[in-house]
Amino acid sequence: MNLNGLRRSARSIAVCVLVMAAPVSASAASLQDALVAAYLNSNLLEQNRALLRATDEDVAVAYSALRPQISASSSITHSDQASSFAGGDLSSSISLGLDLLLYDAGATRLSVEAAKETVLASRAQLVSLEQQVLLNAINAYLSVQRDTRTVSLREGNLRLITQELRAARDRFDVGEVTRTDVAQAEARLAEARGALAQAQGNLAISRELYVAAVGRKPGNLAAIRSLPALPKSVEQARKIAEQNQPRIDQAQHQISANELNAARAQAAMRPNIRLNATAGHNSRVDNNSSIGLQMNVPLYQGGQLKALERRAFAQVHASRANLNQVVLEVRQSVSDSWSQLAVANAQLQASERQIRAAEVAFEGVREEAKLGARTTLDVLDAEQSLFDARTNRVVFETQVFAAAYQLISSMGLLTVSELRLPLKQYDPNEYFDAVKQAPVPLSKQGQKLDRILGRYQK
Repeated sequence: MNLNGLRRSARSIAVCVLVMAAPVSASAASLQDALVAAYLNSNLLEQNRALLRATDEDVAVAYSALRPQISASSSITHSDQASSFAGGDLSSSISLGLDLLLYDAGATRLSVEAAKETVLASRAQLVSLEQQVLLNAINAYLSVQRDTRTVSLREGNLRLITQELRAARDRFDVGEVTRTDVAQAEARLAEARGALAQAQGNLAISRELYVAAVGRKPGNLAAIRSLPALPKSVEQARKIAEQNQPRIDQAQHQISANELNAARAQAAMRPNIRLNATAGHNSRVDNNSSIGLQMNVPLYQGGQLKALERRAFAQVHASRANLNQVVLEVRQSVSDSWSQLAVANAQLQASERQIRAAEVAFEGVREEAKLGARTTLDVLDAEQSLFDARTNRVVFETQVFAAAYQLISSMGLLTVSELRLPLKQYDPNEYFDAVKQAPVPLSKQGQKLDRILGRYQK
């Protein structure tokens, strides 16, 4: 499959992710609702957006070195030394200076480009965090649903055991069973009550985790009806991941930034030429001005420049090795998620067969107990086997959905844009475009930047 085909496949997979999020009732919150809330309420994303804006400013700082540097100074001095003026000598001066870089072998331009690559790497890191925020919300959603169903099963199990206890007491009253049968039912009922309390505690914990992940209480959550569309093979999933995984994108931009910094370290060993100009007024000598060119040639810096160059090339080598490692980790993550999904699917199918067999066994044992061929303990054991099978199905269903979404995340498709969530996505270009050329406050671009900053600081 070619690159365009892979990208179309990736988009189709991501669009299908939200199909299963349709609510079962008007009052039930869907998975899509949870993802929107998690994105809008995430403090982690808000923090890293601000850090990205701080990284954007590094481009402006680097770019400002290409512009004239203008400064003004003034002084006033009173001297008590002997002079022809009664009360001492008072002098004043004011000056205006200009410094402009004319040539530095491209070092400053390379610094600007390196800063831009760092910005792109930070954007990719923000996308990775976005995926993690959405995945945490999905896992929290699934956990609440799992624990809610488990509590429901526990309550049903408690009611059933209560019925069995009543039946055992009735049979004991007519002499069909012994006191031991009644005690066994009572013990099982006490165990069921304890298990229900634990399940309710687990549900309370899951609800709090949901609040932390989504930013609001879960309420009534709609059931997820179907799995998202997934690649046909693990190899296809790996190829999609290599094209879309933001971790790989981040590592590639880090290489580019380090290569530019290495070239800048080499340029720092070449001459640089600057234009200097000053104009001023002194109370004694009136007006004065000067203009000139200044060339600096580094001849010997104690080995510092070569050390900086070697360090820069070492960082290039390290970032290339990091890219290779990240690719391996991404491929492994895809393979692990694929395997986990296969295992969870197999366990889910096995639990379905186990439930069907346990239902037949339970009904048979209960009928045999009515005829005296089975004891109360046999009925309770059969009921426990059926309950365990149903609980396993809930757990394995959750694991199937969790593994499917983990696979989508490992492919780099669990993002707001790929999922087409109905919200206004944060646009990193808006702030970057406003600051990339270091606008001054009074300019039109500077006023636009003030409006953007005002919105962020609310």
